[in-house]
Amino acid sequence: MDKKIKKYQHLLESFLQEEASSKMIPGIEFQVITDTLHHHYQLIETGWYEKQFIHSVLFHFHIKPNGKIWLLANNTDVLIAEELVKKGVPAGDIVIGFHPEHVRGSTGFAVA
Repeated sequence: MDKKIKKYQHLLESFLQEEASSKMIPGIEFQVITDTLHHHYQLIETGWYEKQFIHSVLFHFHIKPNGKIWLLANNTDVLIAEELVKKGVPAGDIVIGFHPEHVRGSTGFAVA
């Protein structure tokens, strides 16, 4: 299981770095936050845009001890679960955590 978690950890870190590098908004920083001890991975945006302070989570993932990737937040138009599948993650290892359990069965991804 550790090998799988390490693989997913690297995959998520790379994905988030790519996303952060691809975004350009004047006054806004895109920061990747990783907690490798507890396996949480986030991309946040923060800074000032047109006299308004911005601080929000774009993506938040948690790799559970069973090796499944829980998508806890996706505040973008990127179909991230599909992107993970394209990168080699089986759909059965992805849980759309922000959907209620009764909805997850119809997503094509893992329920839990």
